[in-house]
Amino acid sequence: MKTRQLLLKLAKRFPKSIAKKHHDYVGLMWGKLKPETKKILLCLDFDDEVMETARKEKPALILTHHPFLFGTKAKVLKYDPYRKNLCEQIDQEGLTVYSMHTNFDEGRGGMNDALAKALELENVQSLPLEPMARYGTLKEPMEIHDFARYAKEKLHVDYGYLLPYGKKMVQSVAILGGGGARYFPLAQKENIDIYISGDAMHHVRRSVVNQRYNYLDLPHEIERIFMPTMKELLLEIDSSLEIIIVDHEKLPEII
Repeated sequence: MKTRQLLLKLAKRFPKSIAKKHHDYVGLMWGKLKPETKKILLCLDFDDEVMETARKEKPALILTHHPFLFGTKAKVLKYDPYRKNLCEQIDQEGLTVYSMHTNFDEGRGGMNDALAKALELENVQSLPLEPMARYGTLKEPMEIHDFARYAKEKLHVDYGYLLPYGKKMVQSVAILGGGGARYFPLAQKENIDIYISGDAMHHVRRSVVNQRYNYLDLPHEIERIFMPTMKELLLEIDSSLEIIIVDHEKLPEII
């Protein structure tokens, strides 16, 4: 498929304008777009381990979720020798790295719709004042600890941090994958029973406790759902594409 045609179809669903309002960096990160794309490599983050696979597979496009270069190229290359070295390897191998981050998070059928679907939420909508987040309802109410275990299993992580200071039974759920803990008051304002996100800092956790609310902090790695979701979307565009998934990121050890 023509590469620019493929990216245009993705952009209609996940426009760069979404990322711009979040002061995010998306799109072509490094390398040159190939005229045609037949093989795509998907990953959360492009790093040395992904480079090993890319060197062997020679994909026309490496599509990451997290921006490979967060900031201007000149600034990143000046202060980040690790990424500078990777850029040199990308050039040597003739590869192309492209990233879709907050535009995928917020866009229709993207990250947070996929997470809501994995939780089997019904009547899913965007959260008022934070359209990146989604909320919906469980088929039946659940005791909060049972729900936390359910969410952990459905989103394929080994642990989570539960702050169970609100309702003991939950049915309405809001979720924002990644580091959106600070937006919990928006879910609380909508009388949503529990809010799920990650990377909660201490002062955010204390606010949850003080406001007597329910918050479940799950690892950033729940965003692994990017890969199967993006694969499905790409194959809807062109069923002949060859999709390679590199899911190499490991959760920290619990000690």
